[in-house]
Amino acid sequence: MGFEEVFVPAADNVQLHAWVFRPPTGDGPFPAITMAHGFGGVKYQSLQSYAERFSQAGFVVLVHDHRGFGLSGGEPRGDIDPWQQVADWRRAISFLETLNDVDVHRIGLWGSSYAGGHAIVLAATDRRVKAAVAQIPTISGYEQSLRRVPPDRKRALEERFDDDERAQLAGHPPEYQLLNSPDPQVQAAYHSQGMDDFNSRFPLPPDVEKPNHVTLRSTRKAQMYEPGAWVTRVSPTPLLMIVGTADTITLSDLGLAAYERALHPKRLAMYAGDHFDAYVTAFETTSGAATEWFREHLAEPG
Repeated sequence: MGFEEVFVPAADNVQLHAWVFRPPTGDGPFPAITMAHGFGGVKYQSLQSYAERFSQAGFVVLVHDHRGFGLSGGEPRGDIDPWQQVADWRRAISFLETLNDVDVHRIGLWGSSYAGGHAIVLAATDRRVKAAVAQIPTISGYEQSLRRVPPDRKRALEERFDDDERAQLAGHPPEYQLLNSPDPQVQAAYHSQGMDDFNSRFPLPPDVEKPNHVTLRSTRKAQMYEPGAWVTRVSPTPLLMIVGTADTITLSDLGLAAYERALHPKRLAMYAGDHFDAYVTAFETTSGAATEWFREHLAEPG
């Protein structure tokens, strides 16, 4: 299925590279879905499959890459500020509203992993979103860090955070680290074999920079990010949460506890597996649940 390449204007003259998928039949106006990937992810890594499924179901779909990643603008590259990403995503919603074949009263939002946390924040704070899907969402950056980072490494990491801050005051650029290394002795934002395996399944086009490195301060900001604090405020916007039974990245129990705190209308979909299984072995389960949710809440004009 084809798509249109567009650039979404964001703050600071940054242009967000995006794809627009349209339903195969009909003239619209159609309901629409806006999508984005997680921490250090780019849309070439599995999001096309979700977008195609949603568009086949009758939705206009906008998929953008965060600033500093893929073909989106923004400097420094690989710098992840969750609140900047949320602000940019609001611009993506505004961009959808300008498309002639979009029903502006039927816009849904889908985010996964780190962007699943953004989906919760946006659904709680932007009532233009009429239905939201938070797939394997970040709920508490603090809790995730507390459980994944041993105390001795945590102390060393905090010292590096402070040194990086002092260096930036002196005029130096932010320090960088690997996005992921399966070797826990190597400094990286993540230590996940699953992430390496996932990335190897989705080769990037030659003109797209592979997201191998992120700024060190991205990790500090991630540890301060608490999207779960917003989950009780999502209602009355319908919220679907998708949680893996053995998620070691965003942590299954945190997702389930957040779902319990959420108010109706809500629904929980679960799949068997770890974090990255959501996109691969459990794709039919996760994409099917999201498609059904959007159909239920966006299919008919409000």
